[in-house]
Amino acid sequence: MTKELIYDNPLNCERALEGFVLEGSAVMTFPQGRLRLENRLDPSLKQKANYVLWCPQEFPSDIAVEWDFWPVRQPGLAILFFAARGKNGADLFDPSLQPRTGEYPLYHHGDINAFHISYFRRKEPDERAFHTCNLRKSYGFYMAAQGGDPIPDVGEAVGPYHLEVIKQGAEVGFSVNGLEVLHYHDDGETFGPLLGGGKIGFRQLAPMIGEYANLKVFWINEK
Repeated sequence: MTKELIYDNPLNCERALEGFVLEGSAVMTFPQGRLRLENRLDPSLKQKANYVLWCPQEFPSDIAVEWDFWPVRQPGLAILFFAARGKNGADLFDPSLQPRTGEYPLYHHGDINAFHISYFRRKEPDERAFHTCNLRKSYGFYMAAQGGDPIPDVGEAVGPYHLEVIKQGAEVGFSVNGLEVLHYHDDGETFGPLLGGGKIGFRQLAPMIGEYANLKVFWINEK
C-alpha cells in the first residue's frame, strides 16, 4: 500500500480558504497563523448557532485525511465530515439539493450521504464526564463505531493533536497522535451501501473555539 499526497493546505491565512463553503454563520480568523473557528451567533440559538466549513475539493474513495487540531474553548463539539455527496450521487453543492444552514438534522436526515467523526465532544454534561469519539454514517444517524477520546479538556490541552481518518474500501479508522481510537468495517448492508468519494468538512458546535492547520489528503493505492 502506498499513499500519494493529493491535497495540501496549511490553513494559515484567508487565501488558504479560497473556494471553501461555509454553511451557517462563523467567525474565521488566524491569530496564531492557523485557522480559528468560532460561532458568530449566540449559543442560545442552539442548532442555528452551529456551522459547517466545507473544503471545495472532490476526493476519491480511498483516502487518508490528516490535520492538526487545538481545542481553545469548551463546551462544544468538533466533527469531520468525509465521503459526503448528494443522496442521488450529485455533487454536494448541487443546487437541486436541500439548502443546508448548519443545523445538524440537515446533515444526517437531509439530502446527503456521509460519514462523520465527532472527536472532541464536550457539549452535554455526559460528554464532558465521559469522553468518546463517535463515527456515524448517514443518511440516517447510525452509530458505526465508538472509541475513547485521548484529547484532554481545554485546561490541560497543549496541542497540536495530529488527527487522521483513513477510509479504504470497507474499512474506516481514526487515530490521534498515531494512537488508533476506533475502527469500522462497513458490510455495505447494515447501514446502507458503501460510500465512495466525496467532500470533507469541519463542523463545530457553539460556543466551542477550535484551531486547525496542515490539512493534508492522501490517495491510498493498493499497489
